[in-house]
Amino acid sequence: MRLFQLVFLFLIILSCKKEISETPEEQPKSADKQEIIENNNIRTVDYDGLLPFLSKNDDKVYVVNFWATWCKPCVEELPFFEKINVDYKDQNVEVLLVSLDFPTQIEEKVIPFMEKNQIRSEVILMSDPDQNNWIPKIDETWSGAIPATIIYNKNKRAFFEKAFTYEELITELNKFLNP
Repeated sequence: MRLFQLVFLFLIILSCKKEISETPEEQPKSADKQEIIENNNIRTVDYDGLLPFLSKNDDKVYVVNFWATWCKPCVEELPFFEKINVDYKDQNVEVLLVSLDFPTQIEEKVIPFMEKNQIRSEVILMSDPDQNNWIPKIDETWSGAIPATIIYNKNKRAFFEKAFTYEELITELNKFLNP
């Protein structure tokens, strides 16, 4: 019995040594570990993977909407973003829909929802569980409630924690198109 205990203790020490030996320098950096999963055209990203979508510096106007399939106001306003995506494409407007659904629900909820509602805008799924860290980085005034939308270009940025009517969305978008 004593031999068994010594072998068991030895195995525990070996497993702990392996974990301790992984210093921060040896662990992958966030950009290296960022896994982008192609799943029926839906990429799953963490905050670091989302950041490039929030900071483009070109001649386009970007409309980034945070939504979820379970959020009634989000679902009600999605057709407005789809209409903008089509109607304003020639005016250098790009729409990105950031789903806050659970990553495990891509197949059973998000993709069927997109197909049923004929979502053609680019959709990515935010899978970063540390909301207390990334929500204030998106906008310091954001409580985390959805829907939420960012409209920006290289010169200015506006954040909205609200559901839009189509007219309200066009009004805000025009502030970026007709400064």
